[in-house]
Amino acid sequence: MPFLAIPFPAIDPVFFSIGPLPVRWYGLAYVFGLLIGWLYARRLVRAEALWGATPRPSADSLDDLLVYSALGAVVGGRLFNVLFYGLDYYLAHPAEILAVWHGGMAFHGGLAGVALGAWLFARKYGISGYTVADICGAVAPIGIFFGRLANFIKPEMWGRPTDVPWAMVFPGAGPEARHPSQLYEAGLEGLLLLAVTALAVRAGGFRRPGLVAGVFGVGYGLARIVSEFFREPDPQLEALAHGLTMGMVLSAPMIVIGLWLIVRGGRAEEARR
Repeated sequence: MPFLAIPFPAIDPVFFSIGPLPVRWYGLAYVFGLLIGWLYARRLVRAEALWGATPRPSADSLDDLLVYSALGAVVGGRLFNVLFYGLDYYLAHPAEILAVWHGGMAFHGGLAGVALGAWLFARKYGISGYTVADICGAVAPIGIFFGRLANFIKPEMWGRPTDVPWAMVFPGAGPEARHPSQLYEAGLEGLLLLAVTALAVRAGGFRRPGLVAGVFGVGYGLARIVSEFFREPDPQLEALAHGLTMGMVLSAPMIVIGLWLIVRGGRAEEARR
């Protein structure tokens, strides 16, 4: 352990209790992410100057998008985690599949669930799926930021051993000091990506349906792959050959799809001229 290793702050996973019902930081992080993202989305759709002639959903209709996205994120994130990151464990302990408050949400599965919810929302309101994807891409980093903070508080998904001055000793991870990789991801996949997508929006991204969603896809894929070099993969579930991890492999298609969406958005703008 390096001399200056920082001990993990003792954070009670239960924020407060209502009678016998504990309210955990982990669950609150996702609630905050969804609600703040919903408020930001309402602000974006009300900004006339950002859209030009591009049809968009009303601010009130985003209430439905919040519900669809929340259900998709929870169900998709949990199913993906069960299938790809712990199938043997959950087959042996099936009751744990529903215990989402214990942690265990896979981002890529949550993204797939949100995508399905966004598609259903777009069909219901007759809005382009690319436009709905742009809105989701602009606000998603908010939820990711809070989700990574939840990973840190739990704690889970800690980093690889290191001797950097800000290394931490995580409970349950042994005596070695490690990268606080959850905070790296909160910064890269959350705050930095939020700033990048906001710049894309301000540069007219919503007028090129699919472009903001593409920026999000490329940005998240790159940020996640970089973060994987600092995060400790589960040797049985996440570590792959040649130094690759499951997170890297699942993020690579996001970059490809994101690039395609960016090109498509640019061509759609050219076609309208």
